[in-house]
Amino acid sequence: MRKQYDFTGARRGAVVSVPKGKTRITIRLDEEVLTWFRRQVHAAGGGSYQSLINDALLEFIGTKREPVEAIVRRVVREELRHVVTPKRSRKAKAA
Repeated sequence: MRKQYDFTGARRGAVVSVPKGKTRITIRLDEEVLTWFRRQVHAAGGGSYQSLINDALLEFIGTKREPVEAIVRRVVREELRHVVTPKRSRKAKAA
């Protein structure tokens, strides 16, 4: 290394510029989450675990999420179908 460096043309800022459409943030994730994504990238032979997390989040928000009320109603209907048997009409009983 040199003893002296010339920083007259230097600029402050990030070493790597952020592409348009991306925002640099700081986020805290569970170590388990990071480990899982890093392993996925390693198993795939390389890449960026951050891009993989971004893709997973995009996929999550891209799917149409059912409102909680609709989910509850659907589940109750499905469960009731297994418990309650439809009443047979009098004609069906007589036959």
